[in-house]
Amino acid sequence: MRVTLRALIPAVAAALALAGCSSSGGGTDAGVDPGGTGTGSPAAAATGVAPEKGVTLGGKGSACALPVTFGLAADWKPQAVEVEPGSAFAELGQQGSATMVCEIDAKPAGNIGYLRVWQGKRSGTTPRAALEDFVAGDPNASKAAYAEMRAGSLAAVEVEYTVNVELLDERKTEHAFAVSTPAGPVVVHLGGLDSQEHEEMLPAYELAKRTLELG
Repeated sequence: MRVTLRALIPAVAAALALAGCSSSGGGTDAGVDPGGTGTGSPAAAATGVAPEKGVTLGGKGSACALPVTFGLAADWKPQAVEVEPGSAFAELGQQGSATMVCEIDAKPAGNIGYLRVWQGKRSGTTPRAALEDFVAGDPNASKAAYAEMRAGSLAAVEVEYTVNVELLDERKTEHAFAVSTPAGPVVVHLGGLDSQEHEEMLPAYELAKRTLELG
């Protein structure tokens, strides 16, 4: 089912805020580490047992039409998001130059958080540039560490960073990775209510990363 962001936000505004969906505008350097280009995955060491695979997202007939496909963990529920330009809630669906196109809810699987897919429009954008732009679009992000890796068969860049959550008066960890596609860069981002929820959801994020392919 496709929903517009105008219809989506009134029902889940609190969850979006708690899960780390930040508005664009006023973005800063976010503590980018210019030397963080290693080949390891920042998330790899923190993951637990691989989750059971559910549906494949992104292909024809799936909940979200994407330039890539990847496997979802069982019970995670995807929903397409359509951002209405100029609407009162449009800024929640924009981070840097990327627009949210799909939101995958972890609550049916027992966690509070989302795996979100964001897409840029410039086909020549490198994964690193797309990810730096995405992180800079969150004014609450800092301590970003980047690493070159592979998402499925594609060259990718991953970032681990922290976000200040004013509502909870604490900082939490977030991860994202980016790949280039002919339709523009794609960013897959994992937030969460807090760092504990985030860590518990990392296996689902790793599954998406491991199974990602061009659509």
